Amino acid sequence: MNILFASSEARPYIASGGLADVAGALPLALNAKGHDCRVVIPLYQAISNELRAGMTFLASITVDVAWRKQYCGIFTAVYEGVTYYFIDNEYYFKRDGIYGFYDDCERFVFFSRAILEMLRVIDFKPSILHCNDWQTALTPVYYQIFYKYQEGFDNIRTVFTIHNIAYQGKYGLEVINELMGIPMYHTNLLEYDGNVNMMKGAIETADKITTVSPSYAWEILDPWYSHGLDRALTDKQYKLTGFLNGIDVDSYNPATDETLAAPYQKYSVKKLAGKKACKKALQAELGLPESDAPLVGICTRFVAHKGIDLIRYVFEEMLRQGMRFAILGSGERIYEDFFREMAWRYPEQVSVTLGFIPALARKIYAGCDMFLMPSQSEPCGLAQMYAMRYGTMPIVRETGGLRDSVRDAGGENGTGFTFKTYNAHDMLGAVCRARDAYYDPARWKQIMQTAMTEDFSWANSAELYLGLYRELEGWGQ
Repeated sequence: MNILFASSEARPYIASGGLADVAGALPLALNAKGHDCRVVIPLYQAISNELRAGMTFLASITVDVAWRKQYCGIFTAVYEGVTYYFIDNEYYFKRDGIYGFYDDCERFVFFSRAILEMLRVIDFKPSILHCNDWQTALTPVYYQIFYKYQEGFDNIRTVFTIHNIAYQGKYGLEVINELMGIPMYHTNLLEYDGNVNMMKGAIETADKITTVSPSYAWEILDPWYSHGLDRALTDKQYKLTGFLNGIDVDSYNPATDETLAAPYQKYSVKKLAGKKACKKALQAELGLPESDAPLVGICTRFVAHKGIDLIRYVFEEMLRQGMRFAILGSGERIYEDFFREMAWRYPEQVSVTLGFIPALARKIYAGCDMFLMPSQSEPCGLAQMYAMRYGTMPIVRETGGLRDSVRDAGGENGTGFTFKTYNAHDMLGAVCRARDAYYDPARWKQIMQTAMTEDFSWANSAELYLGLYRELEGWGQ
């Protein structure tokens, strides 16, 4: 099966979030199952010279951006057996950064159409065109309007994945004529609440819509989660489904993780002794007194939808319950100031590191006993899966991918501790249940071992996507 995965970012070339992880890992897993999945991304200035050295120029074409024709260079490279294509236009992509520019609409209108024009000149015809988030949402729209019945473009099925519905690509109606070049009689595909909504266009035209967890697929039908798109999705829910993202189980493995060098210690589900050494070393590195009290990790962005308000509301109560905290993250100033104050007032119980330090994040996964993640919404979430991989019990709110990946330890085969409502004292209740389990060593060990043996590999996710792709291929038979 030939699959083209269209994304605005992909590891190892360029990354700003979870989308890059998916675009780097899912094609690799699909290829490992005997298929040919290739990736197309913009050729950003931020891509390193080392990675650029492996690229080969294929062709140059022009791409229509409304009434203009823009240069488009096409480069290719192979990384770990996956073929990548790069869309080059220095006016759009030779900039510091990926997003956040005044002309992002025009930049990704160009990219969305260049993906389809590229198919005319590369030696690859996909049967599945898999687009992701608003930056490629116009690709299935363009395919439906302009390309579907052209020679060489027949029988391509389109899939659109919503990674975070908060970012929809909303602009004024004037961009339909000025940038998109879409006939006015197709305005209904993109118009939503008096604006152009690029994600809505993909919802209307893609053959299948997916999300990055099963729960998120039904949550976004609710106005609480949908950021206004629930009406469009309700009409198209017959083609909506969700698959939980995977993680790199080889990289995030406490038995082989090179981050856990002395005085840290590697460990595994069968040999857990190194877990205590990791806790001792983490406490020393963060300046916390050595203690057997429960150590709770938090690695997140300090923004409201990550549940930081819940943590603030009962933080001192959690400290009175005997919890200690290793906190890593950055974000809104009000939250950064709060955690700074807590570290100043309770230096023997709270460590706060502002910023994002991947190596320290891994040490927190390995050295903490619990991992707190009380998100207001969470399309998938990866940190809770990383934590379980390292035998650190997640404490999560039952939303999105958190619900799908963590089973409450109050029942059989539990892998963590959960709470339902977005309420600080419900979260506190889950924290206290985790604390009580922690002081029952036999029970705690059983929960740890169950969590560490959960299979969150991309191979499982890839098989689910392949089932969807096979269903779509069968439509043409």
